[in-house]
Amino acid sequence: MNVRHLVTMANQIATFFATQPGDAAKATAHHLRHFWDPRMRAAISTHVETGGEGLDPVALAAVRLLMEEQQPAG
Repeated sequence: MNVRHLVTMANQIATFFATQPGDAAKATAHHLRHFWDPRMRAAISTHVETGGEGLDPVALAAVRLLMEEQQPAG
């Protein structure tokens, strides 16, 4: 999976939601959760775990929200 392409797509989605009312990071996370394949979400999460290079702040926050959802409740 091409992580650079995923970064570009995540940034484009985040840029769109940043122009809309509401929490852009939550909206971006919602979009990624519902429209990205689980392999895509896993790849972008791994990218964030290794630094998240190239992700804009809204996209980075969105992926972190997705990652938090995957944490076991404790």
